[in-house]
Amino acid sequence: MKTLENIQPWDLSYHEALAVQNRLRKQVRLQPLALKNIHYVAGADVAVSKKLGRLVSAVVVMRFPSLDIVEERTASSKLDFPYIPGLLSFREIPGLIHCLHKIRSRFQVLLCDGQGIAHPRRIGLASHLGILIKIPTIGCAKSRLLGDYDPVGNQKGDRTPLTHNGRRLGTVLRTRSSVKPIFVSPGHLTDHASSVRIVLRCLSKYRIPDPTRRAHILAGSYKSQLENKSVE
Repeated sequence: MKTLENIQPWDLSYHEALAVQNRLRKQVRLQPLALKNIHYVAGADVAVSKKLGRLVSAVVVMRFPSLDIVEERTASSKLDFPYIPGLLSFREIPGLIHCLHKIRSRFQVLLCDGQGIAHPRRIGLASHLGILIKIPTIGCAKSRLLGDYDPVGNQKGDRTPLTHNGRRLGTVLRTRSSVKPIFVSPGHLTDHASSVRIVLRCLSKYRIPDPTRRAHILAGSYKSQLENKSVE
């Protein structure tokens, strides 16, 4: 994996960041991803410590489909980019890249707590990161950023397309019966059907897929450790 500094510039203005997204969106590729070729999946999430002015990133690698944890890594990095809707990738990817450099396990797909192509410029965090690391990625968001959808059935596995201006952006997927759905969108090197199949196989008894859920817990725990240490 290339070093962070050599991937792309990160000290960008708002309009420069938009230009990067418009350039990279042309590189997004949607294609089927066979489950038989997946032996390890990873989940990524980022917590922000406003107290410390730092990003706290976590990546968890699991065997697929057993979902046994094989590796967990964290990283702390300076928070340099402000929160701007639609530009989350510029805030979080630098920290995730640092964390991914620590991973020794080879995984075939990465689930991200964020959007894939379900984004105003069709390049959310999962798509942006997938292009940079050249690994299939899936966006698993807890809320909708863009798009419309019909009502979703109430049972686990029920789904409906998420669309915008006649174009499919993702899938609104019920991951637990009688619990709010999540928004699944392909990031890079996968497609709608493959993304849904993989997410369904990554569920246990929770609303959120296990890889991203475990990464969320790990990032939060590491953030607490750093903040507590700062006041000792």
